[in-house]
Amino acid sequence: MKNDIHPNYHTITVTMTDGSTFETRSTYGEEGTNLVLDIDANTHPAWTGGGQRLLDRGGRLSRFRDKFAGFVS
Repeated sequence: MKNDIHPNYHTITVTMTDGSTFETRSTYGEEGTNLVLDIDANTHPAWTGGGQRLLDRGGRLSRFRDKFAGFVS
């Protein structure tokens, strides 16, 4: 294995959007760096499932429903 090719792996503090913090090991920054997140699992819709609406206005969803209207009752 080659020497001095790997990044420095050290402890950092991560601050979530709600203000909570935790320590983890990372190659980000330097030892003791504070990483402040703008988006995390507490607020992002991909994890919270919030706020998504299905708007179609005669597009693919309407064509699908028309095509398979009598398939399943």
